[in-house]
Amino acid sequence: MKIAMWSGPRNLSTAMMYAFAARGDCAVWDEPFYGAYLRESGSDHPLAGEIVAAHESDPAVIGARCAGPVPGGKEHFYMKHMPHHMLPGFPLDWAEHCVNVHLIRHPARVIASYAAKREAVTLEDIGFPQQAALYRRLGGVVIDSFDIRQTPRGMLEALCGALGLPFTEAMLRWPKGGRPEDGIWARHWYGAVHDSTGFAGAEGPLPAVAEAHRPVLDAALPLYEQMRADALRV
Repeated sequence: MKIAMWSGPRNLSTAMMYAFAARGDCAVWDEPFYGAYLRESGSDHPLAGEIVAAHESDPAVIGARCAGPVPGGKEHFYMKHMPHHMLPGFPLDWAEHCVNVHLIRHPARVIASYAAKREAVTLEDIGFPQQAALYRRLGGVVIDSFDIRQTPRGMLEALCGALGLPFTEAMLRWPKGGRPEDGIWARHWYGAVHDSTGFAGAEGPLPAVAEAHRPVLDAALPLYEQMRADALRV
């Protein structure tokens, strides 16, 4: 099975990648189109030059690998993708042969977390319009990071059931530190996950959003709520 996990930034996506890698039967790939996105867009993301230099940046090559054999002789292939990396003209036909999962998070939480790592926050950078468009095109399973944090075992069991995979307890724990599959950007973005050995506890109240970021929140919230209505429940 090939699983395309679509998620915006600051949305439990790395922890989910670690959970599937911990199964033992899944090869994982960390944001394969990131280098291509940066080369094409010229976006000034942290470590942009290093990312383009270290990772494949030809979208056609990446798409072919997504469509190709599962690496490492594993039974399943878990690909962590970000919707905003899929620029116009990038291949997407490979995703039609995957089980597509859309990981969502309330935009107030995304904005607060993203702003702590990068001063500028735009609607396009946090990917809500792109994710909604991908969901309309590809369909698939929607799962909310809030629910995973609230009930990790129950939600992972539900997700595995929706995917037709057996749940395994190994998905709930992983060794502290990084993984060899991490992108070079891990040292900027993955500190909290590298310090963890499992999913963090339930999230508290929604954080305050700075006045400068209110327009982004107002634009993202309806898109989140539309997908939230379809989210998997325990």
